Amino acid sequence: MSADTSPLQDGTIDALGSSGDAFIGMAMFGKTAAALALVIAMILLCTALLKRWQNARPQQGAHLRVITSTAVGNRERVVVVEIEDTWLVLGVGNGRVTKLHERPAPDDRPAPSPRSDSPPFAQRLSQALANRRRKGSDTDPHQTP
Repeated sequence: MSADTSPLQDGTIDALGSSGDAFIGMAMFGKTAAALALVIAMILLCTALLKRWQNARPQQGAHLRVITSTAVGNRERVVVVEIEDTWLVLGVGNGRVTKLHERPAPDDRPAPSPRSDSPPFAQRLSQALANRRRKGSDTDPHQTP
């Protein structure tokens, strides 16, 4: 073998050298992508664990019940809240809560009941759609009288 190399061989060696740099760049990109995927996976795992942990805890507001609420302005409300055997009358508005009055809860207070007096939204929507179909499809609902 001679020490002289042809220009073709020099080009091949240069091409191999530049492709080696490309492989190093791709390896660096792969490591960065893997690190990013690991961080995202850790965030998702922590989020799932926090959701499970919060659902496993007992309800913090179990002794708190809103008795009634009345709007007295655009953003202000007067709220009566029961805490254990005490009723608090609170003024709520503009990011503030102010205690207006405190009294013992009456003995004949109403039992807590779920809001079952109004039908669920899905049922009301299906009834409205059925009523609309019964009226007939020949009238245009967007047409003004």
